[in-house]
Amino acid sequence: MSGYALPIQRLIKELSRFPGIGEKTAARLANHILHIPAEDARRLAQTILDVKDKIRLCSVCFNLAEGELCNICADTARNHGLICVVEEPDSLIALETSGGYHGVYHVLHGALSPLDGIGPEQLRIRELLDRIASNTVEEVIVATNPSVPGETTALLISKLLKERNVKVTRIAFGVPMGGDLKYTDRMTLAKCIEFRRGV
Repeated sequence: MSGYALPIQRLIKELSRFPGIGEKTAARLANHILHIPAEDARRLAQTILDVKDKIRLCSVCFNLAEGELCNICADTARNHGLICVVEEPDSLIALETSGGYHGVYHVLHGALSPLDGIGPEQLRIRELLDRIASNTVEEVIVATNPSVPGETTALLISKLLKERNVKVTRIAFGVPMGGDLKYTDRMTLAKCIEFRRGV
C-alpha cells in the first residue's frame, strides 16, 4: 500500500474494514472509485450517508426501515397473526425472496452466545413477548439459524412462548432442492429425519 498516495491509502484502509474485503479487493475498489466520474463518486458517498442518516429500526418488528414502520409491518394484506422470528434482517430478506411466506416478522438482531456476552437481554426477546401479549398471535415460527447459538435461541423462545399458550413451530432443515444426499453433512441429514413430514 505504500506506493499509493495518502488519500488512496486511506480509502483502501476504510474499504478493507468491510466484511469479506481484503486489502487487494479494497485496492481494486479504490482504483475503480478513482476512475469513475466525480458525479458517480458523489452519488455513492451520498447514498452511504443517506443509509446512515435515514435507516432505523421498525418500531414493531425491528427490521430496517426508513419510517416508523417497515414495509412489511405497514402492509395490511399480510397475516399479522403469524410471526416469523429471525436473527438478522438478512434472514428476513432471504425468506421474503422465497415468496412463500405472507406473515410478519420479528428480528432479534443476534442469537444467544454467552461466551460473546450475548444473553437474552441483548436480543429483542422481551419485545417479542410484549408484542405477543398485546396482539392476537396465532403462531410463531422460529427461524433462527441451524447453529449452536441459533438452536439455543430457538429453545429459549419455544420455552417462553409455551408458557403463553402460543403455537410455536420451527422451520424445517433439509437437503436443498437438486441436492445430493451423499454430499450433505451429517447434521443436516439428522435434521431431515427429525423434521420429516407425511406425504
